[in-house]
Amino acid sequence: MASVPSLASTVQQRLAEGLSAALPEAGSADPLLRRSDRADFQANGILALAKQLKGNPRELATKVVDGIPANDVLKEIEVSGPGFLNIAVTDEAIIKTLAARAADDRLGVPYAESAGTTVIDYAQPNVAKEMHVGHLRSAVIGAAMVEILEFTGEKVVRRHHIGDWGTQFGMLIQYLIEHPHELDHKSEEEVSGEEAMSNLNRLYKASRALFDSDEEFKTRARARVVDLQAGDEQTRALWQRFVDESKIYFYSVFDKLDMDINDPDVVGESGYNDMLVETCRILEESGVAVRSNGALCVFFEDIKGPDGNPTPLIVQKSDGGFGYAATDLSAIRDRVQNLEATTLLYVVDARQSLHFKMVFETARRAGWLNDEVKAVQLAFGTVLGKDGKPFKTREGETVRLVDLLDEAIDRAASVVREKAQDLTEDEITERAAQVGIGAVKYADLSTSAARDYKFDLDQMVSLNGDTSVYLQYAYARIQSILRKAGDAKPAAHPELALAPAERALGLHLDGFGELLAETAAEYAPHKLAAYLYQLASQYTTFYSECPVLKADTPEHVENRLFLCELTARTLHQGMALLGIRTPERL
Repeated sequence: MASVPSLASTVQQRLAEGLSAALPEAGSADPLLRRSDRADFQANGILALAKQLKGNPRELATKVVDGIPANDVLKEIEVSGPGFLNIAVTDEAIIKTLAARAADDRLGVPYAESAGTTVIDYAQPNVAKEMHVGHLRSAVIGAAMVEILEFTGEKVVRRHHIGDWGTQFGMLIQYLIEHPHELDHKSEEEVSGEEAMSNLNRLYKASRALFDSDEEFKTRARARVVDLQAGDEQTRALWQRFVDESKIYFYSVFDKLDMDINDPDVVGESGYNDMLVETCRILEESGVAVRSNGALCVFFEDIKGPDGNPTPLIVQKSDGGFGYAATDLSAIRDRVQNLEATTLLYVVDARQSLHFKMVFETARRAGWLNDEVKAVQLAFGTVLGKDGKPFKTREGETVRLVDLLDEAIDRAASVVREKAQDLTEDEITERAAQVGIGAVKYADLSTSAARDYKFDLDQMVSLNGDTSVYLQYAYARIQSILRKAGDAKPAAHPELALAPAERALGLHLDGFGELLAETAAEYAPHKLAAYLYQLASQYTTFYSECPVLKADTPEHVENRLFLCELTARTLHQGMALLGIRTPERL
């Protein structure tokens, strides 16, 4: 495994050398290099430098250019405008750099220098409740961040903080005691997620109706909560049945989403029960939290509620019960002290931002978070319907996640069937799932997480525009060309002159590693999605302007096949990091 310096970093280095040779007084000034549509790169750092040195920027720029020794990377540098540098690299340097990338199974992408341990909290469904469209984003964004961070060398610990505790379990368990066969399965065979959920739904509705109409049942249910919290064995065993039944359902949904959720990573609210008392004691003894009207609270000067008064974080209620804050703070203690996290990443709805701001600040005051250990909320917006309002069914109900995924797969099946030339029915079914689920994930990931986005299946499975189907077809098209190439094999030919579309594609391919580093550092999977869409678009231009199998010479055929293959590998790797499949044939 060899990390390959990108052309941008090589150019940056040559410019920096030229700067310090021509202007020793400048120290190590940054040339401020960026991609440009006027040339391959543009550097505009000399403008700031000239201001600092009180010199004429154009004269300084010329002096710097004269100070750069002849080399095989820079083709030409021209001074333009008030003192910008427009830089072109040689065709040879482009192909040589790409050949080095192609020789490495990581495409030459380096590991991050300061890799640590990130605990990422995502995909948090609630026990005994259906997953709805609101659960989609946390799962999809979180799973992509896990893959991206692991690829950059970070140690990642997954955590699914499922809602598996609280007063409603008293009602559910009491009902099950009085109606013991409500969660029984029809047969000994494997239970489907649908069957598990319909059992839970039926039981939830029946127990809720009884709870609301029968005072005596309500009293028994409330007493059952006390037994659960006290760890009564029979009560805990029945609680476990609800958790297990719910997991059958959760895992079937995550399976449909083509996501791996592993049992040891599912640590729900209940997983921190034994820490709650101690968490409160530490906060109270250190003075971070104080008693106010019997409740244990943390106050903040700068956080005020709608009424303009400071809003406290309530860690323990006046009746002795614990709120979400106690569990979240205990989870931070566990993740920092036992899992040795350097970063805690929470993929949680933006509507919970105030809560997490207060929790993180409390953890900082307690010393659990500091300069070495940080917590970040990757806050996401809401999924909207085509009308731009929060997504609901015609009846005004929240949309079930399973229904949504099934519909996406159905739509994808008709797109695949229309285009499929030599696919069997089984292959069409398999591709439909890969295209439909890919479409849902990509629509989510190609929008900046913080923004709301419209769920529009027609647009998502469209072959045109910024969709995963467009990327999947670009990939499948390349595979088809590589299959048709016969004896011609992809091979890099640095001696050949490149057409403009080849250069543009090559320079974009070379930026993959730097883009991934930025995506990981900013927790911004939409940047990777945008890069891949640009890659597919540039490939489309290259394909229409540069014949591959009918190129002029055998060397040109091999070099273009080489560009095709590297594009396919980059698309495949990038899509995999977003959790999207790339079928070989479509």
